[in-house]
This record gives sequence, C-alpha cells and structure tokens, in this order.
Amino acid sequence: MANYIYPAPGTSNVEATLKLKVASNVADTGLTIPSLQDITVNAANDTFTWTQLDEGSKQQIATTATNSLNTNLVLNQTTFFGTTGSGGTTAAALGVFGASTDKTLMTFSLYMGDESDGSAGKYLEGNGYVTGLAPTVSADEPVWVSPVTISITGDYTVADSGTF
Repeated sequence: MANYIYPAPGTSNVEATLKLKVASNVADTGLTIPSLQDITVNAANDTFTWTQLDEGSKQQIATTATNSLNTNLVLNQTTFFGTTGSGGTTAAALGVFGASTDKTLMTFSLYMGDESDGSAGKYLEGNGYVTGLAPTVSADEPVWVSPVTISITGDYTVADSGTF
C-alpha cells in the first residue's frame, strides 16, 4: 500500500493545520488558523536562461526559489482581527489582519496531514509575511472569505513534529 498523505478534513490529529506565531517572540504560543478551504504550497525555483552561438537550444540553470504558502479561509472574527489588532506582540493579539498591516515577520507551521492515524505526518515550517488579503462577500456566498498568502523569506524546513 502506498503512503499517501491524507489531510483527513475534520479528523483530529490527522487534518491539515496551519499555525502562526510572531517570529521575534519566543514566548508566543501561536495561533491556529481555522476554517481553511484549501492550501497551496509553492516552491518555485527561478531559472537563469541564456543562448549560445554553438547550441540550438537555450541553456538554463536553477537559481534561488520564490517560496509562498497560499490559502483561502472563511473569516473568523477573532482569528482575523486578533484580540488587539495592530500593535500586538503575539499572533493571537495581531490576528491575520494585524500581522499583515503591521508587516510582522511570522513563523508558520503547516501540518500537511498524515497517512492514517496522526503519528507519522510531516510539517513544513519557515518564516514569512502575511500578504494578499482580499476579503469578499456576496449574496451567493454570504460569509466573508479571503485569500491569504505567506510570502516566505528563506527556505522551507521539513520536520517530524511541529516546533510550536
């Protein structure tokens, strides 16, 4: 049997989970982001391309990566606006909106899910900035939904357990 990663929506200890904390605050216990609709992990290496007079095809080499994590979430008032909003020192105080407007460097931990029982899943972790907020609501979709991008500074790390 293959070892597929199964995010198991609604199943505790197995479901995909995203947590944020303020990178400069080691005492911050983090904020779990609820109501995720989808998650996209981007790890896109840039390339340098050149042509040579003695070749019929272009040459390419991989250069630095542009990494980001994208999600869409149904807005939860406390998680989105935080307990204090702007000027907070923890992820729970800032909320997603405060982290974005304050341009606060955040540490993220994404539990990708598991093969079956919550004991063998992997975490993607790193640091980045919350960007790309664009809350929308309509008569056909009567709850606020927003895309969220974490623009990652540096590399992803892969861990067997979350660091917070």
